[in-house]
Amino acid sequence: MTDCKVCSVLVVLGRDAGRGSANPVEMCDGFARKYGEVGTLRVIAGRLRGRRLARVADGVRPTSDRVRESVFARLGQPPGVHVLDLFAGTGSLGIEALSRGAESLVSVDRSKKVVAALRQTLEELEIAHQARVLSMEARGAIRRLCKSGERFDLVFVDPPYDDVEATARVLGVLAGSGLLAPDAVVVVECATRNSIPSIPGLVARDERVYGDTLVRWLTPEPRTRAGPSEDRSGGAARR
Repeated sequence: MTDCKVCSVLVVLGRDAGRGSANPVEMCDGFARKYGEVGTLRVIAGRLRGRRLARVADGVRPTSDRVRESVFARLGQPPGVHVLDLFAGTGSLGIEALSRGAESLVSVDRSKKVVAALRQTLEELEIAHQARVLSMEARGAIRRLCKSGERFDLVFVDPPYDDVEATARVLGVLAGSGLLAPDAVVVVECATRNSIPSIPGLVARDERVYGDTLVRWLTPEPRTRAGPSEDRSGGAARR
């Protein structure tokens, strides 16, 4: 029996573990926050504060509430910005940005199951008109968006923790893609055991560690930024 004070949900971890059929039941949100296990997620702040996201699909590692709170405390309110969420998973980062005032969101994930759940979440939250979901690999999505001439002010890069090379590959393509607005911010999340490499064209501005999670804030180098002749109107993406 859990000591969670939010509710008295019985949580059984590793039931019949000796027979290879561990079968945890759903935990309440209070217990999840305390022990770091998440069955459902909620939007932290903004106009969608408290709204539920879809349940976390098997194999998806959602960004914890603590990390999300810290990321957006660092970013501040992002009114009017255009957001690209690579390796979107539950979509918690991109949806949090929309809740706090972002204008548009493009979410990318290669899992059809994850994409279906994310599209459902966007419909349930009544923000589907502000978002697109691309069911494809991150680098392919970057190239497609580049061809359409889009620009983004805020980019989340959160690859699977076990894919140690994904961060470098995606950041390398992103840095040379032309997708980043002049004052864009790229927020990268990975395991502390996997270092985030230096990428030509991107400059590290800040870095924080939260348990086993490393978060780094990057911006474009001045030489990669758009020239003054290009109309960016505050760095907004063009569609």
